[in-house]
Amino acid sequence: MIDATGNPRTILLLGGTSDIGLAIAIEHLKTRPATVILAARPDSERLNQATAAVRAAGGEVHVLEFDAADTASHAAVIDAAWDIADVDLAIVAFGVLGDAEQLWQDQTAAVQAAQVNYTGAVSVGVLLGQKMKAQGYGQIVAISSVAGEVVRRSNFVYGSTKAGFDGFYRLLGQALEPFGPKVLVVRPGFVKSHLTRDMAAAPLAVTPQQVGAAVVAALRQGRTVIRVPAAFGLVMLAFKHLPGPVMKRLPV
Repeated sequence: MIDATGNPRTILLLGGTSDIGLAIAIEHLKTRPATVILAARPDSERLNQATAAVRAAGGEVHVLEFDAADTASHAAVIDAAWDIADVDLAIVAFGVLGDAEQLWQDQTAAVQAAQVNYTGAVSVGVLLGQKMKAQGYGQIVAISSVAGEVVRRSNFVYGSTKAGFDGFYRLLGQALEPFGPKVLVVRPGFVKSHLTRDMAAAPLAVTPQQVGAAVVAALRQGRTVIRVPAAFGLVMLAFKHLPGPVMKRLPV
């Protein structure tokens, strides 16, 4: 159960090695201990590191095998998490970025990105929603992207998967609202993380820790959608009002 100050006792991180997801869990652990369930591929090089980071922050760790693309296995994974404890906070933080120019020209790569970033996310979202609806409470944090708010030529395959992700989780929150559970959609800009380690940082870049702090603050405020940093609100407003020919020429 989430306590009176908004701190969960049990956190499920789907994408158990995600820098952003771990930062959110660790930010919560600064206030009180919690059980953290890391759901990740067992062959992930970073799983031991993620487990150690949570333990160092004071969390009790459980690990579940999870493959975002294997939707047939998702129900068993979610059931296994609830067998450990009723989940107060579920963080959906998995995804693939891919090479933007390859994705629109390589069918296999494009389908994989869509299956992980959208289909897999919808799969677990439905399952999480039903579990939390049945227990009458719970919070889902869905890590979207500003790339999905305004899909741009520079990364339109990735952006389109995040646009679908974003729409699904925003409306899942509305559907669950009468039953108690809540959904927070998080739209970060460029995050300096393992996922972007080979890329030059973009303007308004943030760290996973900055995202984690912003998410925990937003949860305590009862927010449903945030951008990190908040300045991206103005950037997105500008993008939405640019003429199509101008948008096509943007390098970002």
